[in-house]
Amino acid sequence: MSDQQGDPDQLALVPSPAARRTPAKTATTPAEADRLPIARVVVDSGLVHLDRPFDYAVPAELDEQTVPGCRVKVRFAGRLVDGYVVERVDDTAHEGRLAFLAKVVSSEPVLTPEVAALARLVADRYAGTLGDVLRLAIPPRHARAEASARPAPPDPLPPVGHEAWTDYTGGPELVASLRAGAGPRVWWSAVPGTDPATSVAQAVAATLASGRGAIVCVPDVRDVARWDAAFTAVLGEGHHVVLTGVQKPAVRYRSFLAAARGDVRVVLGTRAAAFAPVADLGLLALWDDGDDLYAEPRAPYPHTREVMLLRASSSGAALLVGGHARTAEGQSLVESGWCTEVVADRATRRAAWPQLLVTDGASAGSAPVRLPHEVFTAIRRTSGAVLIQVPRRGYRESLACQRCREQARCEACQGPLVQPAAGAAIVCRWCAHEQPRWQCPHCHGTQLRSPVVGALRTAEEYARAFPGVEVVTSGGSAVLDRVPAGRVIVLSTPGAEPHVDGGYDLVVLMDTWLMLARDDVRVEEESHRRWFNALALAGPGAHAVAVGDPTQLQALVRADPAGFAARELAARAETHLPPTARLVAVDAPGEVLTELAARPWTPHTEVLGPVPVDVRAPESGERLILRSPRREGTALAAALKAYAAERSAAKLSLPRIQVDPLTF
Repeated sequence: MSDQQGDPDQLALVPSPAARRTPAKTATTPAEADRLPIARVVVDSGLVHLDRPFDYAVPAELDEQTVPGCRVKVRFAGRLVDGYVVERVDDTAHEGRLAFLAKVVSSEPVLTPEVAALARLVADRYAGTLGDVLRLAIPPRHARAEASARPAPPDPLPPVGHEAWTDYTGGPELVASLRAGAGPRVWWSAVPGTDPATSVAQAVAATLASGRGAIVCVPDVRDVARWDAAFTAVLGEGHHVVLTGVQKPAVRYRSFLAAARGDVRVVLGTRAAAFAPVADLGLLALWDDGDDLYAEPRAPYPHTREVMLLRASSSGAALLVGGHARTAEGQSLVESGWCTEVVADRATRRAAWPQLLVTDGASAGSAPVRLPHEVFTAIRRTSGAVLIQVPRRGYRESLACQRCREQARCEACQGPLVQPAAGAAIVCRWCAHEQPRWQCPHCHGTQLRSPVVGALRTAEEYARAFPGVEVVTSGGSAVLDRVPAGRVIVLSTPGAEPHVDGGYDLVVLMDTWLMLARDDVRVEEESHRRWFNALALAGPGAHAVAVGDPTQLQALVRADPAGFAARELAARAETHLPPTARLVAVDAPGEVLTELAARPWTPHTEVLGPVPVDVRAPESGERLILRSPRREGTALAAALKAYAAERSAAKLSLPRIQVDPLTF
């Protein structure tokens, strides 16, 4: 062993190299900005109990980029999240070391102080969070649109008068006050004859002449297209932009930036436009505030009308809400004196609306019929376009036994049976199960009748009755925006009525009883709104026929939407429903609602329920209704927000809270 160790030719083991140590990274603290080193940031955390701004230190290297209203990234709860800088300040009330801003996504100021304050008001009104409202108010960033060149300044505004307002008491004075820089609050009952888009465009022009901007909201994109053309005709090119939620991201963001940068002072759009960052806002205009498209389907579910009321109150801008019909909410504001009304006098109103004949379909003591003789007679006497409004789109939307009149039900799930098209099989509306050999379980009859007929089936009947006249339909996924003038019969579902140059010669309202039969607290208001909107499409000297109960259609006969709204408001007051009360629907599992019902609320809050959200689907959960006087609405919303914050802090599921829902 010793010899081997002393042998110089013996290979020795090579020692392993020492492990190389990587020097530890030393965390270097960035230098703070010298001026206003604290950024107050609204963080998109999604946590109700953290619904407040947070202070962050501004690194010196981001000093120039960090401007109020810009988008940033911050570290929050161990992850990078988005946020907006609302302001920069000198000091903070936070004890301890502040985290630094991680990144400035864009130095473009997209959140103005006015919109930030409005978003806070909306969140408090609807028991929601500021982050949820800002997601509705500010579109996603599009870098290419942000880097694009700014548009050239528009040509000077052409001279604009007030001709469209001369038929209204107080109309010319409204335009004059807007031109003088005042902020009137007006509820406008429009009559047929003048395009409402032209009337509002003239009000906007007067506002622009005073050096202020305007926001105009209409229900849907079909309206936006028509109003866009009218605004261009009145204001000229380049004075306004269109802002809707269905635009392509680049187009939408470019329109948003044009308003935020002050390149344009007028924004026209759908509910997304209510938060547009228009500087020196002078006018907020809303058309047809009763349309359900104004109800936002995303949390916290604000209504565009309420957003614009809050914005008008906080900014001092003028408010103009108009429509052919009037909602109970509008009537409430008129009666309270919060706003004034601009209406045509009685003689002008009666002359503008078409002369209406109401029939129940009965003749010489016979039973009422669905297609009465008066309708066919009126169509035969008409040489122009005819509009026929039918409540439902389908073919045979309800089926019953021909012998005993019991509703036909599915053998598998007891759902209602329908026939979707001519020659189609009888199927269940719920489970789509076909019923080729249906038999009534009550009388064993095999013949079916249709008490509810849709627009497609009605179109077949009119096509057979008037073989030489073109018959077209509009509704569902096939909505027509316009039809050419001439001899044509248009069958449309409510809200899908196409326009025709010069207006319709005849308007027929079919199955008015069916529209009033829906289970909805707003059914009468919504039905009258759709009927008035259809009648407003009539041309000068046109006639109209309504098939239904004359006692329920007197507001149409008298052409008096304001009178109907006053009666509707009185009925709401008697039943303690909005707008005379604040109502909140809370959806959650039963055990959560049981706890919620036992909590103390405002002094006069009523607790109703809980009840199933849908009796046909127990898995849909349960609903609790909280109802309080309007004066306690703010306190009730704050209490609900506090409850949601408690569950958020405990990492429990949150209830779905809707304040003043349209349906419940």
